[in-house]
Amino acid sequence: MWKKVKPYIISILIALGIGGLSAFLTRNSMEVYKNINQPPLTPPMILFPIVWSVLFILMGISSAIIYTKRSINPREALSGLIIYGLQLIVNFFWSIIFFNMQAYLFAFIWLLLLLVLIVIMILQFRKISPLAAYLQIPYLLWVTFAGYLNFMIFMLN
Repeated sequence: MWKKVKPYIISILIALGIGGLSAFLTRNSMEVYKNINQPPLTPPMILFPIVWSVLFILMGISSAIIYTKRSINPREALSGLIIYGLQLIVNFFWSIIFFNMQAYLFAFIWLLLLLVLIVIMILQFRKISPLAAYLQIPYLLWVTFAGYLNFMIFMLN
């Protein structure tokens, strides 16, 4: 039982840990964010940590599925997990660029890179497990929405 559950626990903890560290490093910039001009459709602040927690859990589950099924196609699984790791790194730095540096245009461009990596990751994951790919769809949709928010904040500020 533990052998089957362990990859999922580790993968979820890694994803949540990266997201949590990013949130911790940007926590002092939230007051600035509250005081800038916000675009229409901006959700309440309380929604962001809830949504991101769910998304990081889904990322962890998805990557664990790929890891546990890596024997199906080792090369594709490794490629997918590398892309997964890259997108986690890009995700981590977006918060710092946007919140701490307040470099809204650069953050938007960085977010476009993240979107491309997410799409590539989904396509790679689908080769091993359609379920793992589908679990990434909410993430893709949320980051697309974040792109709208980021671009509009750039335009309004």
